[in-house]
Amino acid sequence: MQQVTKGKKEQQNNVIPFIPEGDFYFTKGIEAFQKRKFDIAIKWMKKATDAKPEDPLYLCQMSVIYTEIGAFHAANQLLNKVLQSSDYVDCYYLLANNYAHLGLLHDAKKFALSYLEQEPEGDLSEEAKRLLELIDIDEDEEEDWDLEDEDELLIYQETVFYHMENMEWEKAIPLIEEMMTLFPEHKLTKHDYTQALFFSGDEENAIQMEEDILDEEPTSLYSHVNLALFYFQQGKYTEYEFHIQALLNVYPIHEQQKLRIAVTLARTNRFEEAFQRFLLLSKGKLKGHPSYFRWYSIAAFHHGDKERAYKLWEEGTKKYPKLAKEEVPWD
Repeated sequence: MQQVTKGKKEQQNNVIPFIPEGDFYFTKGIEAFQKRKFDIAIKWMKKATDAKPEDPLYLCQMSVIYTEIGAFHAANQLLNKVLQSSDYVDCYYLLANNYAHLGLLHDAKKFALSYLEQEPEGDLSEEAKRLLELIDIDEDEEEDWDLEDEDELLIYQETVFYHMENMEWEKAIPLIEEMMTLFPEHKLTKHDYTQALFFSGDEENAIQMEEDILDEEPTSLYSHVNLALFYFQQGKYTEYEFHIQALLNVYPIHEQQKLRIAVTLARTNRFEEAFQRFLLLSKGKLKGHPSYFRWYSIAAFHHGDKERAYKLWEEGTKKYPKLAKEEVPWD
């Protein structure tokens, strides 16, 4: 794991140097990280970033710790924050590494190339080149499958998406079962399947399947989303809190993932957090999502922005006839 390093400050004369609080916390965090005491390292790094919230070095090192414990989304959130306020080039490699772990190879490649364009001989250039080689191997293995099956997969996805958005679970299930047979490597299909199973009445099998997936992929965003929703629906609030807490500090890049978290927060009565997440969404990228209008309007109403709630509901009912047949949710 690449460690972000800090240059030594020169000491002048024999005066005992004053170490600012942020630097003290940062040093303690590095020591804990090197000993692989990650929970302690995070506590010290949080103190450091509280003392110097805009210091790119501190934020990047915090992201490295998050990456080490598998909290890739939390790490990416910090790295994107750094890039918004500075041009700290190491961020590009760190983002590339995280996206590769998440299986988002296109994004990983983009950020690895961005790093090499700006720092062709940089400290992390060799790591970036090796990462690109691994990504190219992965893409070569998947290329034939993509060319042959992409159109068929898209047709299935669009049909399943329509049924899922309209909560037509019984129609979605047989299609999803076919998808899992034809495209076993398409991971999102399994999460759609567990959700359709749960809301069609097969709750225990749905939960068991999702828990099994989470055991294999402890950082799975979709597993936490589904399990938070399932346990809330069952009134098992201790289990629900575990999974919802795993989502509260996650800010994905992709709009579909952002929407899933926002909808889950709204569906589990976390209206304030849901409203803030919906504000971050790009409506133009979510065409065809009745859930956007349904749950954003509900979150806005409970937030206290009734004017926005009414406008969203009205816009949604004009776009989606089935939504128009539903009662106004806050009534």
